[in-house]
Amino acid sequence: MKILSYFTRAVCCDNNHCIIRQLFCNFSTQSWILLRPKRSFSTAHNASDPSLPSSKYFEKLSNKEIQEDKHQDEIVKLLDNVYLNIKSYAPETKSFFSFLKEKRKQPKGLYIYGAVGGGKTMMMDIFYESCETEQKQRVHFNKFMLDVHAKIHEVKKILARDKAKSYDPIPPVANDIISKTWLICFDEFQVTDIADAMILKRLFTELFHLGVVVVATSNRPPDDLYKNGLQRSNFLPFIDVLKTYCDVASLSSNIDYRSIKSNAEGSSTKTYFVRNFANEKKLHGIFKMLCSQENDIVRPRIITILGRNVTFTKTCGQILESTFDELCNRDLGSSDYLQICQIFHTVIIRNVPQLNIKLRSQSRRFITLIDALYDNNIRLVVSSDVSLDKLFSNEAVEDVHHSDEHRMLMDDLNIKANDGTDANLKANIFTGEEELFAFDRTISRINEMQTSEYWNKNRGPEINITG
Repeated sequence: MKILSYFTRAVCCDNNHCIIRQLFCNFSTQSWILLRPKRSFSTAHNASDPSLPSSKYFEKLSNKEIQEDKHQDEIVKLLDNVYLNIKSYAPETKSFFSFLKEKRKQPKGLYIYGAVGGGKTMMMDIFYESCETEQKQRVHFNKFMLDVHAKIHEVKKILARDKAKSYDPIPPVANDIISKTWLICFDEFQVTDIADAMILKRLFTELFHLGVVVVATSNRPPDDLYKNGLQRSNFLPFIDVLKTYCDVASLSSNIDYRSIKSNAEGSSTKTYFVRNFANEKKLHGIFKMLCSQENDIVRPRIITILGRNVTFTKTCGQILESTFDELCNRDLGSSDYLQICQIFHTVIIRNVPQLNIKLRSQSRRFITLIDALYDNNIRLVVSSDVSLDKLFSNEAVEDVHHSDEHRMLMDDLNIKANDGTDANLKANIFTGEEELFAFDRTISRINEMQTSEYWNKNRGPEINITG
């Protein structure tokens, strides 16, 4: 009756907020606990728990699938902590009584950085597979940002139809993301695009506020993200946000396990060839053998991607034989390469030149292409002008001038070349520091894509390729 009396007063009284708060404060502690969702975090290790990431990691060690590495041992302990802390976690949903609940501290994520091939992605994948929640996503950072830009565009179109005078598309985009997932595992967290850099703080501040937990891998520590980038001062607050919600750990074994695995298998599984008569003959034989497994003829094919028609001159079923010019000298991007991964299980790339910072656009497209193929387990065969270890050259670029593309970008952002950002623009776009990191990763991934383990794990037919 006493509670009913309080509710009656709350309905009649002008100061409803205070009365309702008094009502709940007068509940017993036990009653209050019953009303609150159970979300407890633990940091203690339970080595006997087979669901822990460390259990799966040590199982791989015992099966000789991986080599023992003390640096990876330390990382898996940190991933165990994250796993335990989120095991019974879910973001709080908003309700009428949300203002009465004490804001609980959400568990921290983990940001892992280190050199290429050191096992960062493998460690994150072990963690991801261990997590039982269905509201999780494992995604390459570039693809995630591509989706974000598409969602922002859609929100802007809707708001424009409603003739809203002022609007911020970030909150509805963040709400859409957390409605599907609250645990996001990012592979290859890197920032090279000014459009990404300008929205990251606002987007992730909103996502973290909604309860998102992030685990990420990167070649760079957080403080070096978007280093020397255009208008980097506007990006710097994002680094603080990231470090507030994620612990930072270095996986610095300085060993490229992909290259070790590739070299251990020798030349019997090579899918990469330096261009010469003998190797061109081998490539032709590979294509012919692959085509014999397909229920199709060799023919040109037009693929419609986001309303655009992209033509490839030589395909057969799920086999694409293309050239570097077709794939990287045209205006193609992440969405195009992801669509290719949905259609083909094997991609042959002929005539790859030695890449350098002068060929910046083509090099970026090639890096993005390899990332997409690797992430989707697509078979890769490459013919190049040079050996793999010489595929990228970091020769200096002289007589630098702004390209039309970057002048247009500066115009769109209302940036003038003499406003103090010109030096940063040159540093980021033309010294290629970010590209050098990406080049190393690309070579490492191509190395792994030469192994029989990689070659036979995708959705294509099992065949034996010799180089």
